Amino acid sequence: MRMMNIHEAKTHLSQYIELAFNGEDIIICKAGKPMAKLTRYEGSEQPRKPGYWEGKVVISDDFDELPESIIKTFQGED
Repeated sequence: MRMMNIHEAKTHLSQYIELAFNGEDIIICKAGKPMAKLTRYEGSEQPRKPGYWEGKVVISDDFDELPESIIKTFQGED
């Protein structure tokens, strides 16, 4: 694990991204205090499957209708 200050991290960001990609953790400090951690991104290998929520969510028939009390509040009448 490497620790460096913000200025050094900004100056050599592309090098530190490469190190993180290769598995090394990078700690970025401000005045000697750890502030952030740069690590390798571990994304999902499987693509997202569309339609997962199909049939599980119900939208009310009056979803697009705004109550009169809320309209008045937005217009400053309440």
